[in-house]
Amino acid sequence: MKKREDIESKTQELILPFTEQKGLELVDVDFEKEGSDYYLRVYIDKPGGVTIDDCEDISRSFNDVLDREAYIDQQYIFEVSSPGLTRPLKKEKDFERSIGKKVDIRLYKKEDGIPEYSGMLKSYSDTQVVITFEDTGEEKTFDRKNTSLIRLAYVEEKQ
Repeated sequence: MKKREDIESKTQELILPFTEQKGLELVDVDFEKEGSDYYLRVYIDKPGGVTIDDCEDISRSFNDVLDREAYIDQQYIFEVSSPGLTRPLKKEKDFERSIGKKVDIRLYKKEDGIPEYSGMLKSYSDTQVVITFEDTGEEKTFDRKNTSLIRLAYVEEKQ
């Protein structure tokens, strides 16, 4: 079996021209085992959000490439979808477009006895993330090495 990172990297390399041609952003590629099945997941986005038709279009187009290249040794399920409302922030552009939005931060090691925080993303760098708490306006800085997950928080629309 090839390494997970190699499969994700090869998929990203091969699918990028398809997403760019369609004016879509390639957000992420994951290859993971869930139960007894392997999944190759491609996450795409565009301003205003992706549609089911966008996902189907990329899936159909890329299936031929997957069959032709045959770089994945085991059986797997191929999925193309939106990264969702509570997408993890991984790349610089994810953080950039999320400034001023509410995020959830999960930590490896608790800070002040707390394992998770929520607040408005104020700033970020390679080494730190700064959030502002809505209720107090206070800021808190986190070491990126201690963050296991940073994602957009689910915010209900007010009617």
